[in-house]
Amino acid sequence: MTPPEPSPRPARSGSTDGRLTARLFGYVRPWGGLVVAAVALILLQSVLQLVGPLLTRWVIDDAFPAGNLDGVRLAALAFAGVLLLQFGATYVQTLCTALLGQRVMRDLRHELFRHLQRLPVSFFDRTPVGRLVTRTTSDVEALNELFTSGVVAGLGDLFTLAAIGVVMLWIDWQLAIAAFVVIPLVLLASRLFQSHVRTAYRDIRAALARLNAFVQERLAGMRVVQLFGRERSEGARFATLNDAHLDAHIRSIRVYALYFPVIEFFTTLALASLVVTSGYRVADGAITVGTVAAFLQLVRRFFQPLQDLSEKYNVLQAAMAAAERMFELLDTPSAEGGTVTPDRAARVEALRAAGVTITFEDVWFRYDRARDVGGDGRAAAEDEATTEEVQWVLRGVSFEARPGETIALVGRTGAGKSTIVNLLLRFYDPQRGRILLNGTDVREVPLDVLRAVIGYVQQDIFLFAGDVAGNIRLSSSLDEVALQAAAARVGADRVIARLPGGWSHELSERGAGISVGERQLLAFARAVAADPALLILDEATSAVDSEVEADIQRAVTTLMQGRTTIAIAHRLSTIQQAEEILVLHQGEVVERGTHRALVAAGGRYERLSRLERGEESGGKSPNGAGLRLPTPATSA
Repeated sequence: MTPPEPSPRPARSGSTDGRLTARLFGYVRPWGGLVVAAVALILLQSVLQLVGPLLTRWVIDDAFPAGNLDGVRLAALAFAGVLLLQFGATYVQTLCTALLGQRVMRDLRHELFRHLQRLPVSFFDRTPVGRLVTRTTSDVEALNELFTSGVVAGLGDLFTLAAIGVVMLWIDWQLAIAAFVVIPLVLLASRLFQSHVRTAYRDIRAALARLNAFVQERLAGMRVVQLFGRERSEGARFATLNDAHLDAHIRSIRVYALYFPVIEFFTTLALASLVVTSGYRVADGAITVGTVAAFLQLVRRFFQPLQDLSEKYNVLQAAMAAAERMFELLDTPSAEGGTVTPDRAARVEALRAAGVTITFEDVWFRYDRARDVGGDGRAAAEDEATTEEVQWVLRGVSFEARPGETIALVGRTGAGKSTIVNLLLRFYDPQRGRILLNGTDVREVPLDVLRAVIGYVQQDIFLFAGDVAGNIRLSSSLDEVALQAAAARVGADRVIARLPGGWSHELSERGAGISVGERQLLAFARAVAADPALLILDEATSAVDSEVEADIQRAVTTLMQGRTTIAIAHRLSTIQQAEEILVLHQGEVVERGTHRALVAAGGRYERLSRLERGEESGGKSPNGAGLRLPTPATSA
């Protein structure tokens, strides 16, 4: 079930908006040349807008009364030239602002994706993928509009207002005051607009994130939806979310639709005030008709930037709502992964050469529920009311795996087997105890070094959309010959040869289009190509048929030689040759030893073994066909 989107935050203060704006402009700084060019062109357009009214005034007051037709023609030509110049300036300025917005968007998307890759796995456990997609797509797009048509153009509008205001005061300050009388009303309307539209845009972003998260989850689970006939009920749930998104938009449209008529009303009011005032002054001979005509043009042009600024303000509110959510994601503390250790290659080779010894020393682990639920403290309060015995996923786990040895983990679902692997890969860190790699706490080993020496073959194989070669070469830089050799060692070369494009065959998302067994063969080839010092097998051959089982058996025998192996077993028949088998129950190691010793002991392992053979249920034995871990070369 998709977790709900966090409730919209209360309206932010001006200081918070200032910090957001300053942070956003940090992404503009690298493209300062485009900003300077765009602002310069906008300033030129602002100055050119003053030419028309001044020419009109001169023609009416001077050229017409004097019968100066040549002057009228020159004024017309000058006006036409100004229009052409405005056209060119507008064209280049639009290009500059569009380039600015696209480049800032590219940088933001890149930083968001790079940050997402560094976040801990626990973050993705509690955050729907669709919500993150919204952050990196539509939220960034909202910021694009801010940079392309908001900020730079807004600066031009402010300069235009200042230039026209100065000219109006220079021509006749009394008429200017009559036109400016409605400006306080415009500012008041803008303030009221701000308080309502920001909330509306927050609601839109939240509703869109919920919608995207729902769609992503249902598309990923479409087989389950169709299998259980959930199409109608899921369609109804989608309709509810879709309607919520529509309602949020309608609320913003209502506010937006009301604002512009109000501004237009104030513009008309200013024109009426100007006409009344100028009528008396023309009758008294204080001003000329040309001055009134120029003022009428200037007032209309003065209020046009005000209307534009109100629209820019609308864009700003949408951008601020998006920026809040985007920066919240960027401010999420990241794990230490994603960085490259300077001597990584040398350290990895040294570990491969020496072999890896893994030691768990009294490891205790529980999931941080307060953080995973949402960090609001509610789960922490629940933890206080919950006994410690229930919380711990692992309790005092200790064992050691040396090079060439195989340690098998056995237990029912939820016993803690996968948690041990997650801790070893440092997706999480234990609250108590230590995990050592060759005597060094794994928390002191750089993540890129640690994970470079681990080969992990999962039961649920994940393949990326892309060609076969790229999926096998994920953690290595092998050439084609070495890559083909790695595939041949596990029999994956025959699978690849059957694909239409061979090594260049494009796999669909998650490897769709090939069988589960074929995906597992490619995963084994990927592990061989990585040449790991530590091999983790999570019942990774459950879907491999008997025809290729012998090839896999030989490949794993070779792969395990001299390497440390940790195997999670769901079928006991696959781990009988392990040097040590750990039987886990509710996070504790309740039994340990070889297969023969554990069966002879008559404890939990012996009972699991009889259950697998069907001796206690009286039914037929389950299909135990699968890969038996080979006896390592170092074993007697």
